Amino acid sequence: MKAMVLREIGRPLVLEERPEPLPGPGEIRLRIEACAVCRTDLHVIDGDLPHPRLPLVPGHEIVGIVDALGEGVDPARLGRRVGIPWLGHTCGYCSYCRSGAENLCDEPVFTGYTRDGGFATHVVADSDYAFDLDANADPVSTAPLLCAGLIGWRALKKAGEGRAIGLYGFGAAAHILMQICAWQGRSVYAFTRHGDEAAQRFALELGAKWAGPSDLPPPQPLDAAIIFAPAGDLVPSALRAVRKGGRVVCGGIHMSDIPHMPYSILWQERSITSVANLTREDAREFFPVACAAGVTTRTRAYPLTRANEALDDLRNGRFSGAAVLVP
Repeated sequence: MKAMVLREIGRPLVLEERPEPLPGPGEIRLRIEACAVCRTDLHVIDGDLPHPRLPLVPGHEIVGIVDALGEGVDPARLGRRVGIPWLGHTCGYCSYCRSGAENLCDEPVFTGYTRDGGFATHVVADSDYAFDLDANADPVSTAPLLCAGLIGWRALKKAGEGRAIGLYGFGAAAHILMQICAWQGRSVYAFTRHGDEAAQRFALELGAKWAGPSDLPPPQPLDAAIIFAPAGDLVPSALRAVRKGGRVVCGGIHMSDIPHMPYSILWQERSITSVANLTREDAREFFPVACAAGVTTRTRAYPLTRANEALDDLRNGRFSGAAVLVP
């Protein structure tokens, strides 16, 4: 198999030839069709997230065909198209797992972080954390749903039932969530980097009621705001944009420090919360909703060997939507 491997934090990935991995008990092996590139991959590679398993194959928005089974796996899964997300395994016995909050598991395994991921031609995964997908689905357009879609959905649930929603950072997650919000009849206000007129046009094309730079206030108070950009200085801006009792949801796994801010912008029962990882229940809810809403993803495909270029393009905001590696 071929894999793009992180050997040293902050360094480019290296193309390697490896033996095809063998699935253990309860595991499956996928022949990878597509793997989307997530900002979390940047956080792993750049060292923002501590203690990745090195050497490491990044990537956790994986779509592929099951081509080998470990002991105890249902034989019917052979040949199926499945998706592999960030959450790769949980312990099942800690207080979080027992209470339905497996996303907060005390002993988790994360795809493309603590176990090898999808920047490769093959990957092994826990079969219980692999989601069956539509056999006719397009792998490239489906791949971003495995993280950008799932985290967006969890963030929207945290945001509540408000009708006016602000999305800060209009990338892979926001462009998926925008379509779900529009299908639900919500009004979306899209906030982008200053001067990113292409992203603003993209948001308006998808149905946003307003789009503008993140340093401007929206034309009306928001019921909730979701921040996907990893910039802590957006938190005070979002708090100022939400109404009394409004909520700000931080949707990233890593964010720069939140600056000093006056208590007055938090007062009147505004709140801040974060989203951590995902649960399998999120996926069971999300995929039918995405189908009903007719969600389509804007993608830019790269050959596997150009993974470093895709990462650099994401880092510098050179495209709208999601980058996807295709072996």
